[in-house]
Amino acid sequence: MGAYYVTTAIPYVNAEPHLGFALELVQADVLARFHRLRGDDTRFLTGTDENSLTNVLAAERASLPVRDLVERNAGRFRELTSVLNISNDDFIRTATDPRHLAGARRFWEACVGQGDVYRRPYRGLYCVRCERFVAPAELVDGSCPEHETVPEVVAEENYFFRLSRYGGALARLLDEGGLRIVPEARHREVRAFVARGLEDFSISRTRARARDWGIGVPGDPDQVIYVWFDALTNYVTAVGYGALHEDQLYLRYWRESQARVHVIGKDILRFHAVYWPAMLLSAGAALPTTIVVHGFLTRDGQRMSKSLGTGVDPGALVRTWGADAVRYWLLRHVPPTGDADFSDAAFARIYSSELADLLGNLVSRVLGMVQRYRAGVVPAPGGSPSDLHAVAARLPVALVRALDAFDPRAALDALFELVVRSNRHVTETQPWTLARAEHAGDSGAARRLDAVLYDLAEACRVVAEGLRPLLPDTAERIASVLGAPLVACWTRGLEWGGLRPGQPVGTPSSLFPRPDLPAAPRPAGTRPVRRPRGTAGTGGRPREA
Repeated sequence: MGAYYVTTAIPYVNAEPHLGFALELVQADVLARFHRLRGDDTRFLTGTDENSLTNVLAAERASLPVRDLVERNAGRFRELTSVLNISNDDFIRTATDPRHLAGARRFWEACVGQGDVYRRPYRGLYCVRCERFVAPAELVDGSCPEHETVPEVVAEENYFFRLSRYGGALARLLDEGGLRIVPEARHREVRAFVARGLEDFSISRTRARARDWGIGVPGDPDQVIYVWFDALTNYVTAVGYGALHEDQLYLRYWRESQARVHVIGKDILRFHAVYWPAMLLSAGAALPTTIVVHGFLTRDGQRMSKSLGTGVDPGALVRTWGADAVRYWLLRHVPPTGDADFSDAAFARIYSSELADLLGNLVSRVLGMVQRYRAGVVPAPGGSPSDLHAVAARLPVALVRALDAFDPRAALDALFELVVRSNRHVTETQPWTLARAEHAGDSGAARRLDAVLYDLAEACRVVAEGLRPLLPDTAERIASVLGAPLVACWTRGLEWGGLRPGQPVGTPSSLFPRPDLPAAPRPAGTRPVRRPRGTAGTGGRPREA
């Protein structure tokens, strides 16, 4: 069992968080929970990037002191970790955390000590929202392609980092597997960027242009550390880099860790896969082992952005649908390294058809039948395994393979294969028919009903175990109502047969209740659709089940 350190990027706090950052939080949370369940010594970090001009300008627009805006919005990002049931061990704030202030300055001095920092005049095009200088060739119709704004011309004297010195070392790391980027297409993209040759980049700003906001350059009162150079160091300052004596956390989770994993968006790939490794090489520190790159979320085809005001409020979604419903959409309906479009109608449809009708309905039906036909007690299993056992037997390998490959969607696909097969098993075995035959004195039907109900209840238990890194609250609720506590050894918990015969089960309740939403306007001259008799309002299942 080795140390596993996973981080998200730290977002600007110029506005409240949107669903795009929720995606990153949830993806990283799945990795952290998965590795804890495997027994790995795991640490999970997130936080906020506060020393940026973007935040300063947002405060000016809001007529607020910068510190007040930063404090307010950083609080919203911290709240989001609770709202989404994120299991982070730490939350770092770059403007207020003394660990970071000390560590960022020490990191700067380490690069200075290697001769990799020098000062010179510079003139270039600067995108405030990207917080970086951009080359004319990168612009689209004169605007930044990411933020659709015209960069401003900036001329000043700054400190520069000798990135050009590290092109060969970065190329070898990428070629030899010292730095892995997922997906492979992003790995090739970074390798091609390095092959074109690296230019030194500016790592400070004048204090005047930064509006006196940021971490001061050691030994130069007129300059502050460039926000990206400052912010990237959070991954090491949060575990003690910069302390007078290196913290044991730093040794454990950075220097000696077997896995240092960054989960980031594709728009900041260059900073994390080129600038940051070069900075670490200069400072004599270990490098990240893996960078997992997710795509963008759009809403009705437009990219979600705090700056553009096009985001979806994840807190509002959770208040309406619940945290696990939001986690489910992000994990199963967003490609793990690709883009996806959000719409309220599609989200509601997925909630209804997949969570309420498939998973929620299965658990409710199974518990209801155990209550009705076996007085709420788990019966004995049958003598021979059913096809549900065969599907469940594939789960442990499928889940580990999927999550080792940073693919939570594949993990949920494997789990829902068992959910779908279990629902079909109800239809095929018709427990209500077996119950009538038992009532008429058929002892064989009684034994078959025991076997069917045990298999269905055990399938629900296995699903609950499998959901633990993905939908943790749902996993707990299913296990609780089954009277089957989640197992400390996760892989053992996924094995078939963990449900004890004679175990009382709880009263079924709705895992995914349908919220009261405003009714869509009905076209004139139409009447409301009446539900046919004999259906129960959860996927049209027969009342007998």
